[in-house]
Amino acid sequence: MSQQQISLPAKLINGGIAGIVGVTCVFPIDLAKTRLQNQRQGQQVYKSMMDCLIRTVRSEGYFGMYRGAAVNLTLVTPEKAIKLAANDFFRHHLGRSGKGLTVYKEMLAGCGAGMCQVVITTPMEMLKIQLQDAGRLAANQNQQRTPAVVASSKLGAGNAVLRRSYNVGLAPAPAARAESATQIARQLLRAQGVSGLYRGLGATLMRDIPFSVVYFPLFANLNALAKDAPEGSAPFYWSFLSGCAAGSIAAIAVNPCDVIKTRLQSLSKGANEESYSGIVDCFRKILRREGPAAFLKGAGCRALVIAPLFGIAQVMYFVGAGEFILDHNPFRLCSRSVV
Repeated sequence: MSQQQISLPAKLINGGIAGIVGVTCVFPIDLAKTRLQNQRQGQQVYKSMMDCLIRTVRSEGYFGMYRGAAVNLTLVTPEKAIKLAANDFFRHHLGRSGKGLTVYKEMLAGCGAGMCQVVITTPMEMLKIQLQDAGRLAANQNQQRTPAVVASSKLGAGNAVLRRSYNVGLAPAPAARAESATQIARQLLRAQGVSGLYRGLGATLMRDIPFSVVYFPLFANLNALAKDAPEGSAPFYWSFLSGCAAGSIAAIAVNPCDVIKTRLQSLSKGANEESYSGIVDCFRKILRREGPAAFLKGAGCRALVIAPLFGIAQVMYFVGAGEFILDHNPFRLCSRSVV
């Protein structure tokens, strides 16, 4: 299907459907990614992605894995729609010369798409991270209290008075905050204005622009390998595989930026967890205290999130779900019959 034949409303519908389906499938892995990236050295609650998911289900229930999913599902439609539509818009205008798109122009189009999407991505990620990380903070507090309780158990069963005095002052561990995205948004707007929702904008740009610069040209060239003609379309399974491959490669490439963005956008801190004044300060503190390997935290999770997310997105996009919906719109059919 030629890109020129796809209308803007169809692009928006395709991106929206793809975003909703993709997020629903991979959100638990995204939650694990956020919690792993926010762990500091010496304060590790989770050992791996699977350990994080198992502990989350045990302590917060099945729906605990979808903490923050509501805000993501609400905003992912405009976010993915803007990203995919902007990329096609820039590719269309950069390729007007009729000579086709060079890799440089494809990267430029991806850069434009990355810059456009942060209008939605930044507040969406800001709210989502607060909700996703609440369970980790509660688990971290519980973990810090455990040694005292264990130590008291070693005092012996017959020493009840001594055991009670040892545990005096230990209140029940606080549970994870049950704040909603709406409550957090209101608090941020009341305290900091609109800029509160756009905290970490620079880090989001630093992540999303390189991601789009890598992803879109890589996908376009991988997908073109299965086309029988320049204006033809690749089989849907090839578009899916191309989207998965390009998405995972781009995700791992920008994971250090994603770690910095996650740390900067996390408002609540655990005990002894440092704060950051900006991108450079965050980079220096992570490098000095946790080493270079810290910038790869959650890289596997992020690849597992992005790969199917963009694979599904490209299948929806190239199958033409948006065009089908628009062609079978009852209001459109009525208007045609009236005319």
